[in-house]
Amino acid sequence: MRIAKDLVAASSTPLVLGILTEEESYGYAILKEIGERSGGRLEWTEGLLYPLLHRLERVGYIESTWRTPEGGRRRKYYRITEAGRGELAEQRRQWAAVVDALQDVWEATRSAAPVAPPALEA
Repeated sequence: MRIAKDLVAASSTPLVLGILTEEESYGYAILKEIGERSGGRLEWTEGLLYPLLHRLERVGYIESTWRTPEGGRRRKYYRITEAGRGELAEQRRQWAAVVDALQDVWEATRSAAPVAPPALEA
């Protein structure tokens, strides 16, 4: 299943902030976590993640530090800030409202006959 870019973009901030609420992490591990949590349906690229991380850091929702684990390579680790926790709570409220509205619409249209797509003219 392909997930529309608009939906991926809209969900990116709460996904990253939620992951960082559990523990601090670095870019590649965040990408992997998103893939695992979505059952492989969300396949983010570095081109999507790193600009998002930079923006979240710029607005004060996350902070970063460079570390070199013993025997490992240098990585930038990200952690959520108190402002980020507040933003995540707000995002959670907004998403809950959207999900409630969608469920209401879907429930109302569940018994309606499916609409056939328009025929293509040859």
